[in-house]
Amino acid sequence: MNSQIEDVRTKNANASGLQSAEFSRILLIKPSALGDVVHTIPVLVKLRARYPRARIDWLITPENAEVVRCHPALTNVVLFARRDFSKRGRRWRALTAFFDLLKQIRRAKYDLIIDMHGQVRSAFFALISGARVRIGFDRPVKRTLTVSAEHDLKNVPSHGWRGAREGSWLAYTHRIAIPTLDVHAIDRYLWVGELLGFDGNPPDLTIHLPAEAVSKVQRLLEEHGVPADMPLVVLVPGTIWETKHWTIEGFAGVAREFLRDGFAVALAGTKRDQQRCRQIAAAAPGTRDLSGRTTPAELAALIRRAEVAVTNDSGSMHVAASLDKPMVSVFGPTNPVHIGPYERPESVVRVDLPCSPCNYRRLSQCPFDHACMKQVTSAMVVERVEKILASKK
Repeated sequence: MNSQIEDVRTKNANASGLQSAEFSRILLIKPSALGDVVHTIPVLVKLRARYPRARIDWLITPENAEVVRCHPALTNVVLFARRDFSKRGRRWRALTAFFDLLKQIRRAKYDLIIDMHGQVRSAFFALISGARVRIGFDRPVKRTLTVSAEHDLKNVPSHGWRGAREGSWLAYTHRIAIPTLDVHAIDRYLWVGELLGFDGNPPDLTIHLPAEAVSKVQRLLEEHGVPADMPLVVLVPGTIWETKHWTIEGFAGVAREFLRDGFAVALAGTKRDQQRCRQIAAAAPGTRDLSGRTTPAELAALIRRAEVAVTNDSGSMHVAASLDKPMVSVFGPTNPVHIGPYERPESVVRVDLPCSPCNYRRLSQCPFDHACMKQVTSAMVVERVEKILASKK
């Protein structure tokens, strides 16, 4: 498989003629979600190293913009307020802003577009730019293109990333070949470097946080009785797929253990996570519930403040990894090899079941009563946390 990947990369690079080309105005497209944005940061760093004097902008949603806005490799953020289209009473304003965005992209006269999102809307932005070089992933490949045994399981649904979606590949002048699906998302994104001639340095995932986000988190913790010198554990129990949720009692058990050891324990997440967080806080008295009160950048600042973070497979997990923060993530239906914390297998806790991973998103699809998550105990997670913290001393 490695020789196959190298053959594809060599062919791709030679055919493109881009490794010796220079670009002065570059737009990177990756609007969301939080974990995917974090995965794209190494591409930004490589772009700056390759084109040190170029203008490099990032098209991104406002809620994620603060996570990357202060990055020294970035020139500017280009905001795509996608959520405004779903807000009643703001749709006309959203439509007007959308047309203004198209004009902004067109006026910028980008000569290189890199679409890491790979959907019809991101491809439309690439086309409207008028850029002479537009790069994105190739069309979807067959799921058999992998060396991972998990895809031989009959319980694996056919959905999941396999390449550019919704015909978006038609908008690109150059396409990133997909030699395998059995690769971490960060390494997959960096395949674009075979076209552009990126350096061979290890990926840099560093998040550069705005000072105001750090200050806001300090104030928020003080309001909840957590002084700056008190050790903190952050639990982030939310994620979009309901099958990726670890149990309420599992998170509560972890919280109770660290509260007994003298740590402050804070729950974090979006507004959609508040019900779960309230249940965990009720089962672990003394836990501070900060859910719904932080932006993505403030969530990152909260995780950076902590001694350790405990999560599901979620964007917060990738934030913790990018901050080089001790963390433990509970995995069940998804494959940590592909989307786990980058090069940190010790941070993953999962039970080895024949039905896992499966990639089912809804509990109603699972014929095994969510065993992959229910069989992970709080004792297993606490033991892993303690082992990781001891290794850092």
